[in-house]
Amino acid sequence: MLELTAPSTTPLEATNWLKQVEQLGLRFAERAAAADADDHFVSENFADLKSHEFIAAGVPRELGGGGASQIELSNILRELAKYCGSTALAYSMHTHQVATAAWRWHHQQAPVDGLLKRIAAEQIILVSSGGSDWLPSSGTAVRVEGGFRINARKAFASGAPIGDLLMTSAVYEDPDAGATVLHFGVPMGAAGVTLEPTWQTLGMRGTGSHDIVLSDVFVPDAGVSLKREQGKWHLLFHIIAMVAMPLIYSVYVGVAEAARDRAIQQANHRRHDDHLQYLVGGLENELTAAKLALQHMLTTAATNQPGFNTTNQVMIGRTLAAQSVLKVADLAMEIAGGKAFYRSFELERLFRDAQAARYHPLQEGPQRRLTGQLALGCEID
Repeated sequence: MLELTAPSTTPLEATNWLKQVEQLGLRFAERAAAADADDHFVSENFADLKSHEFIAAGVPRELGGGGASQIELSNILRELAKYCGSTALAYSMHTHQVATAAWRWHHQQAPVDGLLKRIAAEQIILVSSGGSDWLPSSGTAVRVEGGFRINARKAFASGAPIGDLLMTSAVYEDPDAGATVLHFGVPMGAAGVTLEPTWQTLGMRGTGSHDIVLSDVFVPDAGVSLKREQGKWHLLFHIIAMVAMPLIYSVYVGVAEAARDRAIQQANHRRHDDHLQYLVGGLENELTAAKLALQHMLTTAATNQPGFNTTNQVMIGRTLAAQSVLKVADLAMEIAGGKAFYRSFELERLFRDAQAARYHPLQEGPQRRLTGQLALGCEID
């Protein structure tokens, strides 16, 4: 595997992490088809990840974790995705939150050490609603004595069946400040938290990304970690863009790498066919483009501070990576021929898993608008 590198970073024993991924991945690959066939969450794979301390891989060593860098985590996710895309994507949704908290602890001295220590000591799993909430958020927060009552439905909550703590937000109509988004964590076992099994999808079927319903869930004032104006960019989202998005799209690059390998394996007996050679050359171009886009995201994150310029470059990389991943999936199906159409053939699942690359923020439309606004010197809304 070609490991991505970035300036001014010091990889921490990445080879050891990847050796463990290879060992676990063989088991994950054996289970992948069953999870895909009946939409069940890859719980056995997460049990293996826990037993090998991957849950705390991104927690700083000083706080009891594995101390893995963003580059290491990216390589871990890419490699995991070759064996089971659903496991890799669900793991990325926990891992990017850990990495974001670790970045804030390192660079902002943010008071997140308690959470990070818990992740290391207790192997708790974080569930995010950020992808479906983004800047506007969703749900309502009503002021009550000592805190807020939250009512909301949070979609795309990957890892929900095994999650311990939901990291989410809701909108409070502040009588003075207006619509204000509150950020907070809610234990998945708290009163009023229920899981609705809605995750029956085209691909990534084993991620357990069900809806989480919050019904009159109490969040104390002390549990609110951030308040921000609804719909407006906030520094936290620049940090999330910089830290999280390269990790999430590492998964899709890994899926594309696996699709390429499967297609080449299937078509190798026709390797002297001129048209096949042309198609394979196009596939190699697109896979290289996806890797370069991911490298750009990681390099940008490693060498810049959070802000609009950094977010812009990361999101450009996100769009370019997604475009190339989807093209790789298309070409792989064509190269493999009719065999690829069978559900029993792994490439069919990889093609479907790759389609989810379309949906993470910022999607191509909003990304192009933001990029255009910055290039033209417009005020960002």
